[in-house]
Amino acid sequence: QVQLVESGGGLVQAGVSLILSCAASGRALRHYVMGWFRQAPGNEREFVAGVDRSGTITSYLDSVKGRFTISRDNAKNTGYLQMNSLKPEDTAVYYCALKNSAIRIRTYAYDYWGQGTQVTVSS
Repeated sequence: QVQLVESGGGLVQAGVSLILSCAASGRALRHYVMGWFRQAPGNEREFVAGVDRSGTITSYLDSVKGRFTISRDNAKNTGYLQMNSLKPEDTAVYYCALKNSAIRIRTYAYDYWGQGTQVTVSS
Protein backbone atom coordinates (compact mmCIF):
# COMPACT_ATOMS: atom_id res chain seq x y z
CA GLN A 1 0.00 0.00 0.00
CA VAL A 2 1.05 3.53 -0.73
CA GLN A 3 -0.06 6.63 1.12
CA LEU A 4 -0.02 10.03 -0.53
CA VAL A 5 -0.23 13.42 1.13
CA GLU A 6 -0.60 16.61 -0.89
CA SER A 7 0.34 20.03 0.42
CA GLY A 8 0.93 23.55 -0.81
CA GLY A 9 -2.55 24.67 -1.75
CA GLY A 10 -4.05 27.96 -0.71
CA LEU A 11 -5.92 31.11 -1.63
CA VAL A 12 -4.02 33.26 -4.09
CA GLN A 13 -4.64 36.06 -6.55
CA ALA A 14 -4.63 35.53 -10.28
CA GLY A 15 -1.21 35.65 -11.86
CA VAL A 16 0.80 34.32 -8.97
CA SER A 17 2.48 30.93 -8.57
CA LEU A 18 2.04 27.97 -6.27
CA ILE A 19 3.90 24.73 -5.95
CA LEU A 20 2.06 21.63 -4.80
CA SER A 21 3.87 18.70 -3.25
CA CYS A 22 2.89 15.07 -3.02
CA ALA A 23 4.72 13.00 -0.42
CA ALA A 24 4.58 9.24 -0.82
CA SER A 25 5.10 6.62 1.87
CA GLY A 26 4.73 2.87 2.13
CA ARG A 27 6.56 2.07 -1.08
CA ALA A 28 9.18 3.84 -3.15
CA LEU A 29 7.80 6.45 -5.51
CA ARG A 30 10.16 5.33 -8.26
CA HIS A 31 7.96 2.30 -8.93
CA TYR A 32 5.06 4.44 -10.13
CA VAL A 33 3.86 6.85 -12.73
CA MET A 34 2.51 9.98 -11.07
CA GLY A 35 -0.45 12.07 -12.10
CA TRP A 36 -2.00 15.29 -10.86
CA PHE A 37 -5.75 15.72 -11.18
CA ARG A 38 -8.17 18.43 -10.15
CA GLN A 39 -11.84 18.67 -9.40
CA ALA A 40 -13.84 21.87 -9.31
CA PRO A 41 -17.31 22.00 -7.72
CA GLY A 42 -19.88 20.42 -10.01
CA ASN A 43 -17.22 19.09 -12.37
CA GLU A 44 -15.69 15.72 -12.92
CA ARG A 45 -12.17 15.07 -11.79
CA GLU A 46 -9.82 15.85 -14.67
CA PHE A 47 -6.25 15.00 -15.55
CA VAL A 48 -3.86 17.93 -15.23
CA ALA A 49 -0.38 16.47 -15.65
CA GLY A 50 1.50 13.21 -15.56
CA VAL A 51 5.11 12.12 -15.36
CA ASP A 52 6.73 8.75 -15.96
CA ARG A 53 8.80 6.88 -13.41
CA SER A 54 12.07 8.51 -14.32
CA GLY A 55 10.72 12.02 -14.72
CA THR A 56 11.61 12.07 -18.39
CA ILE A 57 8.20 11.91 -20.08
CA THR A 58 5.46 14.34 -19.18
CA SER A 59 1.93 15.03 -20.34
CA TYR A 60 -0.33 18.01 -19.70
CA LEU A 61 -3.89 19.17 -20.03
CA ASP A 62 -3.95 21.65 -22.89
CA SER A 63 -5.18 24.52 -20.75
CA VAL A 64 -2.17 24.28 -18.40
CA LYS A 65 0.58 23.72 -20.96
CA GLY A 66 3.26 26.35 -20.59
CA ARG A 67 2.02 27.34 -17.12
CA PHE A 68 2.26 24.15 -15.07
CA THR A 69 5.25 21.86 -14.67
CA ILE A 70 5.16 18.41 -13.15
CA SER A 71 8.31 16.95 -11.64
CA ARG A 72 9.44 14.35 -9.16
CA ASP A 73 12.31 13.63 -6.82
CA ASN A 74 12.41 9.89 -6.35
CA ALA A 75 15.15 10.16 -3.76
CA LYS A 76 12.81 12.24 -1.61
CA ASN A 77 9.74 10.17 -2.52
CA THR A 78 8.01 13.41 -3.49
CA GLY A 79 6.32 14.77 -6.57
CA TYR A 80 5.57 18.37 -7.45
CA LEU A 81 3.28 20.50 -9.52
CA GLN A 82 4.62 23.98 -10.18
CA MET A 83 1.74 26.23 -11.17
CA ASN A 84 2.52 29.63 -12.67
CA SER A 85 0.26 32.40 -13.95
CA LEU A 86 -2.69 31.00 -12.08
CA LYS A 87 -6.17 31.81 -13.32
CA PRO A 88 -9.53 31.72 -11.54
CA GLU A 89 -10.48 28.72 -13.67
CA ASP A 90 -7.65 26.79 -12.03
CA THR A 91 -9.61 26.82 -8.79
CA ALA A 92 -10.16 23.23 -7.68
CA VAL A 93 -9.12 20.53 -5.28
CA TYR A 94 -5.88 19.08 -6.60
CA TYR A 95 -5.04 15.42 -6.15
CA CYS A 96 -1.94 13.39 -6.82
CA ALA A 97 -2.25 9.78 -7.85
CA LEU A 98 -0.01 6.85 -8.72
CA LYS A 99 -0.24 3.99 -11.15
CA ASN A 100 1.91 1.40 -12.81
CA SER A 101 2.96 1.41 -16.44
CA ALA A 102 2.34 4.41 -18.70
CA ILE A 103 0.77 7.82 -18.14
CA ARG A 104 -2.98 7.76 -18.55
CA ILE A 105 -5.56 10.54 -18.27
CA ARG A 106 -8.42 8.46 -16.89
CA THR A 107 -8.97 8.50 -13.14
CA TYR A 108 -9.85 4.80 -13.06
CA ALA A 109 -6.37 3.92 -14.27
CA TYR A 110 -4.80 5.14 -11.04
CA ASP A 111 -4.47 2.95 -8.00
CA TYR A 112 -3.49 5.32 -5.19
CA TRP A 113 -4.84 8.76 -4.37
CA GLY A 114 -4.11 11.49 -1.90
CA GLN A 115 -6.75 13.40 0.02
CA GLY A 116 -6.38 16.53 -2.08
CA THR A 117 -5.37 20.12 -1.46
CA GLN A 118 -7.56 23.13 -2.22
CA VAL A 119 -6.33 25.78 -4.63
CA THR A 120 -8.44 28.90 -4.90
CA VAL A 121 -7.52 31.65 -7.34
CA SER A 122 -9.25 34.99 -6.99
CA SER A 123 -9.57 37.49 -9.81
